This record gives sequence, C-alpha cells and structure tokens, in this order.
Amino acid sequence: MFPSDSNTTDSVWGQAVASLKISGIRPDIEIEEVPAPARLAPHSAALAADAVGPNDEDLANGRFVVLHDPDGQETWDGEFRIVTFVKASIEADVVNDEIFDEVAWSWLTETLTNCEATHHNISGTVTRTVSRSFAGLEDRPRQTELELRASWTPQDSNLAPHLKAWLALLEVCAGLVPLPQGITAIGRVR
Repeated sequence: MFPSDSNTTDSVWGQAVASLKISGIRPDIEIEEVPAPARLAPHSAALAADAVGPNDEDLANGRFVVLHDPDGQETWDGEFRIVTFVKASIEADVVNDEIFDEVAWSWLTETLTNCEATHHNISGTVTRTVSRSFAGLEDRPRQTELELRASWTPQDSNLAPHLKAWLALLEVCAGLVPLPQGITAIGRVR
C-alpha cells in the first residue's frame, strides 16, 4: 500500500519513504502504491488515491509522487520534489466562475499550512473542463471537472505532513466533510 523502495532504513531516501507510512486514513479514501516515473530522479515513489462516495461513486482521484535526487536539482531548490494531481467533478455553475481557480488553489495552500507541511518553490495549475457528448453519446450528461496539478519542495525528508496535506486536498475536492482532529470514521460495508 505504501512505497517500499528503500535501500536501507538509514538512508535519507529510506527515511523519507518510511515517513509515508501514515495511519488514520479515512475509509472512503482508497490508497495504493503505483509505478513511479523512473527518469525524473534517481529515486521515486508514487501513490494513487480514490475518494469514494457511499454508493461507490468516484468523487475524486489523484496521484502523489515523491522524487529524490541526492545531488539536488536546481529547479527544485532541494533534494526532494513532491508532484501531485487531483481530479474531481465540480458543480456546473462554478465552471465559468473566474474566482474558482483561486479558491481551488487556496484549498491546496491551506491544507499544506494546516498539516504543517513546510515547503518552498511551489507551482501548479488549476484547470476547469466541460465535456459534452454528441451523436451516439448524446444521452450522457454534461461533465464538469476540476484538475489541480501542483509541485513543491519539502523543507526536509519527513514527508508525512505533505502526504496528509494532499489527502486533505483530495477530501476537499471530493466534497467530503473533514473529520475533526481525533475522530475516526467508521468503515462502510461494500
């Protein structure tokens, strides 16, 4: 379920990967390890997550990728880089609201702050899409979606706050009610 690519637990990379083994993930968010990009850095790990509604509907999904280059990379301004993606359905009326992009970006920055995920060199995009079907597919309803892509450099190799922030972002984008601190959700029956 979590990245297992650690040469030794004493290495910086091994410690960073070990920090991703967090607990307390809510039961309506399914998370798994997926293949990581191999050419961007000497070390990489990736997780995918799906936020699932009560009727098993897909509310949001995304990717969380950690890149590590012991020599650092100038564009990262550090040895690590977090690269994220979240995709979720949005209400049709907000797809044309120009301020929505700034609101969605603030969800990311607020989750990073709330989870104490100290970072620098952040960048990203917010994309709103509308899909209409025609001809043989014209019975499908119009789809409106948000895609939020972001990357940042963590201040150190403790990546747990960054993963928690990304999971909180996925939760917000999915429209799930955040759980108060210290409260654990009861698992649902499938």
